[in-house]
Amino acid sequence: MSLELFLLLAAALFCIGLFGALTQQSIVMLMMGLELMLGGVIVGAAAVWHYIAPAAADGQVLVVLAVTAMAVEMAIGFAVVTALFRAREVDMTDMAAELKE
Repeated sequence: MSLELFLLLAAALFCIGLFGALTQQSIVMLMMGLELMLGGVIVGAAAVWHYIAPAAADGQVLVVLAVTAMAVEMAIGFAVVTALFRAREVDMTDMAAELKE
């Protein structure tokens, strides 16, 4: 596969994630959109890194670290959302904005 196809996949993932993050009101769906956006960035970065230096393993290590950080971020985010829902029955971004008051 060529670099252009990987970058097209990365752009599609990013755009779908951006659409999901901007249009959804559910906190979980918002987090899924952000996760898709990060996945698109990682796919694009890994494709460019492989295109520039195919023999170096630095890009693969960076991708593994980024995916691990994404998994930790999502686990913490879901824990916060679960705690908010259990404490105050909040599951939409509009309701979460009212918690500041």
